[in-house]
Amino acid sequence: MYRHTKQLQNQVKPERPDALFAAKLQELVGGQFGEMTVMMQYLWQGWNCRVPGKYKDMILDIGTEEIGHVEMLVTMMARLLEGAPSETQAQAAAANPALAAVLGGQNVQHAIVTGGAAMPTNSQGVPWNGGYIVASGNLLADFRSNVAAEAQSRLQTARVYQMTDDPGVKETLQFNLARDTYHQQQWLLGIEQLIEDGFTDGLEDSLKEVEDDEPGRTFYSFTEGSRAGEGRWAQGNTLIGDKELIFTEGVPLADDINQVPAPDPLLFATYDGSMGPGTPGNAAGSLKQGAENLMHKAKEKLTGE
Repeated sequence: MYRHTKQLQNQVKPERPDALFAAKLQELVGGQFGEMTVMMQYLWQGWNCRVPGKYKDMILDIGTEEIGHVEMLVTMMARLLEGAPSETQAQAAAANPALAAVLGGQNVQHAIVTGGAAMPTNSQGVPWNGGYIVASGNLLADFRSNVAAEAQSRLQTARVYQMTDDPGVKETLQFNLARDTYHQQQWLLGIEQLIEDGFTDGLEDSLKEVEDDEPGRTFYSFTEGSRAGEGRWAQGNTLIGDKELIFTEGVPLADDINQVPAPDPLLFATYDGSMGPGTPGNAAGSLKQGAENLMHKAKEKLTGE
């Protein structure tokens, strides 16, 4: 259950309307690294978290805070769009004819689609996409993604901050910058806590017992005269397991080449016939192939062959 209170977490009071800046601010609402993304990312991670207590509560606390951040920016957008487009455009164009041409950069959907309000899109009008979020169920992998999301969000906020001289807008963005600074630390400290609590050794290494040894600690260089070997990532010991890192030229590790099978003749792919006739396929054939694969695996389990 979620409760809503009318008080915003911090004030969002621009000194004056600015429709053009609103078009830029839209990126911080519904862009790939906007507030909508971190809000949905953290909520999904929290709802799906299988560790009751401090981890689940922490993730949902920040997810709930991000709902408020979306509301703050949406409120700011409405206030920036007050009187737009007619009043803001007319005043600016009358004062500076050169600026009148630039005013074409206003996001026209703010006037046409939402009646002077924010949208769940990025600054180019591309709708927010659920594919932006990461919620894998693995807290280490998710926390690392969260650090990156907060870093990107803060970077874009810093860039947008420099595009306005409105003290009210700057005050709001200063608060957002500070929260992004803390949230980066929060997720990094969360990773430290996962390590301390024994959930991970610090690397996502599921099934590490079956992986090849040498490729798991080797830097392959594919650039002639590369200086990448001078970096810490290519020398010294691994972070986990105390093995030696290797720097070597990237070369083929097997004799396999990129040669795909002959095509299904019913798909009309361009083909020179060098590999013989292709095997016709259909939906029934796919089901049959799947069943045969399943039976083969069952036989392997039963007979060891």
